[in-house]
Amino acid sequence: MVISAIVFFIGTLIGSFLNVVIDRIPANRSIIRGRSHCDFCKHVLGPRDLVPIISFLLLRGRCRFCHKKISVQYPLVELFTGSLFLGVFATYVTSQYLSVKGLFIQLLPSWVLISCFIVIFVTDLKYTLIPDEVIILSGIAAFILIGGSGDGRAIWENLVSGGIFSLIFFFLFFITRGKGMGFGDVKLSFVLGLILGLPRIIIAFYLSFLTGAIVSLILLLQGKKKLKSTIPFGPFLVVGTVIAYVWGDTLWVLFKRIVGI
Repeated sequence: MVISAIVFFIGTLIGSFLNVVIDRIPANRSIIRGRSHCDFCKHVLGPRDLVPIISFLLLRGRCRFCHKKISVQYPLVELFTGSLFLGVFATYVTSQYLSVKGLFIQLLPSWVLISCFIVIFVTDLKYTLIPDEVIILSGIAAFILIGGSGDGRAIWENLVSGGIFSLIFFFLFFITRGKGMGFGDVKLSFVLGLILGLPRIIIAFYLSFLTGAIVSLILLLQGKKKLKSTIPFGPFLVVGTVIAYVWGDTLWVLFKRIVGI
């Protein structure tokens, strides 16, 4: 119980840092220099303003100095990061990765991937941008994660699947001239293929396009988007990948039964 609480708290601290990354990288600002401040009054925030989740609740979602509303992005990112860190930790400690070496080979890269996915989800949703730095870091973490399995064949198969699907996304990017698919999605698709491999990458992309189409249709019907409006696809890729990573094999078996393969 104590270890779980510590892991969750560490996750919320990382989530607080991810909020800095999310807002500073698109603005070309350093993520390590400069103290955090209120977006409205620019007052430098003190330690009691920066305790993950708790500060937001105690301040009732408002700046302590100018009393303007604080975006719910901050506590939500902290909460989701802490919860996902704890969920992954619980999965590994109850599986075969009980050794310290096993935990470091599998757990830490998984936490890095979670952090990268959260940054990609929010930055693309908020700024329609997928930072190259985050894609590179997620690619390194993915390579370490699949390399830790010791299965050389799996590494090559995942590299091939990443290459194939990035080419598919590049084709979509090319024919739509970047309006239907951003180049960040092309680069991200390679990393996702590297993580999932076949056939789970097929499930991930199917779910991504399906959920993207449904959400786009809802927004069109509500009048919040126009037919020619662009909708960030990165968040759908992230959600589809997470679902495919956890339940991909089961969904693939179900799919084969439905189509009679």
